[in-house]
Amino acid sequence: MSLDAEILPLEPEFERDGEPVAADHEDGRRLRFLVCGSVDDGKSTLIGRLLWDTKSVAEDHRAALIAKGSKQNDLSLPDFGLLLDGLKAEQEQGITIDVAYRYFQTPRRAFIVADTPGHEQYTRNMATGASTADLAVLLVDARAGLLEQTRRHAAIVHLMGIRQVVLAVNKIDLVGYDRAVFNDIELEFRAYAARLGEMAITAIPLSALKGENIVTPARENLGWYSGPTLIEALETAPTAQLSGLSFRMPIQRVSRPGETFRGYQGTVAAGSVAVGDSVVVAPSGQTVSVARIVTFDGDVERAEAGAAVTLVFDRKVDAARGDVLTAADATPLTGRDFTATLVTLQTDGLKDGARLWLKAAGRMKRVRVSIDEAYDLGAGRWTKSTTLPVNAIGRVRLHFAEDAIFDRFSDCRDTGAFILISPKTNNTVAGGMIADLAETESDGKEHVTLSLPHDLAEFILGLPAVKARRSEIEIIPDR
Repeated sequence: MSLDAEILPLEPEFERDGEPVAADHEDGRRLRFLVCGSVDDGKSTLIGRLLWDTKSVAEDHRAALIAKGSKQNDLSLPDFGLLLDGLKAEQEQGITIDVAYRYFQTPRRAFIVADTPGHEQYTRNMATGASTADLAVLLVDARAGLLEQTRRHAAIVHLMGIRQVVLAVNKIDLVGYDRAVFNDIELEFRAYAARLGEMAITAIPLSALKGENIVTPARENLGWYSGPTLIEALETAPTAQLSGLSFRMPIQRVSRPGETFRGYQGTVAAGSVAVGDSVVVAPSGQTVSVARIVTFDGDVERAEAGAAVTLVFDRKVDAARGDVLTAADATPLTGRDFTATLVTLQTDGLKDGARLWLKAAGRMKRVRVSIDEAYDLGAGRWTKSTTLPVNAIGRVRLHFAEDAIFDRFSDCRDTGAFILISPKTNNTVAGGMIADLAETESDGKEHVTLSLPHDLAEFILGLPAVKARRSEIEIIPDR
């Protein structure tokens, strides 16, 4: 998940014939969307066709693809998937492994699209693509219908806060453009999505390979369909609502280029900040006033959500990477116990009581995880569980030894998301979203957590006095 970017990327300005493209949309923002679904449903082909038909492929690249031809179809068409599958292993195997991002535009709007893997073992990469998207295009092979991975991706999309889904029923040509097949898939998906919660769904029958209902309507073969093409649905889709929270900015770096300058760098995650505003440093609670807002283009008087800035305060303050700057009248959730939803990403899965490192917006804290429920993809409901296998979706409680600070993920993605890391292997075990504060649990015993070098930890764990209190003492290697 996109939780702690060290580099603050600048999005390219889109131009046509040397002139800027017209405003992206009535709300002024370009649309970020991902394409997901099960393996071999045609995700890379669909995006490649979308780029091709919107004239977003450079002429030399178009010529090279035409000359190379395709070994995967009998229509003398380019292999559109090669426009997305950039890794050598992807081209050799004909699959998507990593998330591929592409920028393109039409006269009406600009877009950023993420092509995500369909294979179950790359679910973590799909979750990464979903973490910043406004909308999801969920592909279904008309011949196969809804599969377990289709349902998994739909559930992850909903958990990530995406409430707009285009259900793209692909390869409709391979079932003879059968309206009944399309209707059955749409009804089945709508019934499944209703169990997930609120979700606006637009269902479109299409053929990515032939380009039917991608940019050009397929009136001859799909005369029974009167809805939008894919590009029309994307051009008219609203962007996700920005966080309604007041000012939030996780500190990514403290900048001290000289004795006379101290600035706190990061990206504004929610709200806005202006020169003269009072802000609070969480978790310490110190209050300071903003003296300067420095950007790449110089000082500004105000910065909105999404802006990469350096804040200079009116006085010295004890703040460091991982602290969060907040509005004085709306501080984040603070406590030692939180409820959360997560997706497991490692082969070993996750067990109840696991003690891990939690990383969120630059902060690293020790945490104990209690598993409450797992999501049954087939039945579309939550069931009691104490274990979560790989790629499972679960509801958990997070227990910290000291106060932690978060926002609800539904309020602010940047300050409500986290990853769990194994202290033994340094592998990312799970990615999750904060739901709310939880009631503090206590068994009446005093628990002690120590972070020690590996050799010393082994020695202490072998002492008789420590063995007798092993359930009350946690010793994990230093980071």
